[in-house]
Amino acid sequence: MIVAGLMAGTSADALDVALVELTLDESDDTAPGGELAMDVLDFREVEFDEELGLDILRLLEPRDVPLALVSSVDTRFGQACADAVADACARAGVTADLVVMHGQTVRHDVHDGAVTGTWQIGQPAWVAERTGSPVLSDVRSRDVAAGGQGAPLAGMLDHLLLAGADVPTAALNLGGIANVTVVAPSRDTVAFDTGPANALIDVMARRMSGDPRGVDTGGALAARGVVVPALLDDLLAEPYYALPAPKSTGKELFHAAYLDRFLAAHGGLDDHDVIATLTTLTARTVADACHRYGVRSVVASGGGTRNPTLMAALRRELGSGVAVGTTHDALGLPEAAKEACLMALVGWLSWHGLPATLPSVTGASHGTVAGRFTPGSAPLRLPEPRDDGPRRLRLAR
Repeated sequence: MIVAGLMAGTSADALDVALVELTLDESDDTAPGGELAMDVLDFREVEFDEELGLDILRLLEPRDVPLALVSSVDTRFGQACADAVADACARAGVTADLVVMHGQTVRHDVHDGAVTGTWQIGQPAWVAERTGSPVLSDVRSRDVAAGGQGAPLAGMLDHLLLAGADVPTAALNLGGIANVTVVAPSRDTVAFDTGPANALIDVMARRMSGDPRGVDTGGALAARGVVVPALLDDLLAEPYYALPAPKSTGKELFHAAYLDRFLAAHGGLDDHDVIATLTTLTARTVADACHRYGVRSVVASGGGTRNPTLMAALRRELGSGVAVGTTHDALGLPEAAKEACLMALVGWLSWHGLPATLPSVTGASHGTVAGRFTPGSAPLRLPEPRDDGPRRLRLAR
């Protein structure tokens, strides 16, 4: 089955597009449910055009926005996804059997630790009309309805990829928000958002550069500063960090106005020192989460892995007893492609009537089949649902 996976994260800088071939091998009777092989045929990061990118960022700030802007982004995001899938299929010379479209998260509402709603926009009809392929979208809401966090969805992919790990291993994603999945022998897999990865770093990088979509490229801004202990201590007092898993968060909490409350209490700080402190905040909160679960190995992905200042801080905070690598080095999966490949896996599972979530990860009362389908150019015909999901995921190349 050929599945196109599309992912846009909380950094709102680009659309990740992966074209993946998934093949189930049930010949190994030691793995009930079989082994699922994933072959990445094509992967691209497609930058949003400037106007769409800026409008997405407007939607992510905790302020009122015109409904016309929401409607407009919903349409333009869907059209951008349609173009991206059509281009990927043309490059690879294939037609996708299914497109999985995560959409852009614009709300993830958490009250007293419970998620009350999650909303990803991006109209899938544009993709179905342009490509002729069926589309799976809205992949988080069913888990929320079953009492789960709806996040992090990466738990299922990490669980299958790291099956059989000899030591407690954390799959870490450093996007706008950081999340970890901990897979350990003889323990249920757990996963949760640890806090901000690039979300607050990006706020400062944009202020310092004057670029409304700027980032701390290569960690150069943070490398010029020093950590301010008093500011770091205040930031670490955020109650979210002490909450037990399962838990999830987003830019509804970690945004510019949130940061400004701390900066107002520490006037006169150098901008480079502030961004250095925020970089250490990300590293410390990730490390604390890993230490809590006895993690001995970390496999990292996401845009934060391209920030050497952040990665150096993470290694310092984790200590010499914890090995740190990337998904590309450890598993053969390009780190930038991981979340788009995750969407392809979610699509394969839903197509076969299988849960895409683990209750131990999201806290839901049961595993749920993710998303809803939009038919393509032909009537929607799903296969007979499978009784068992795959027990392992293997990268074909």
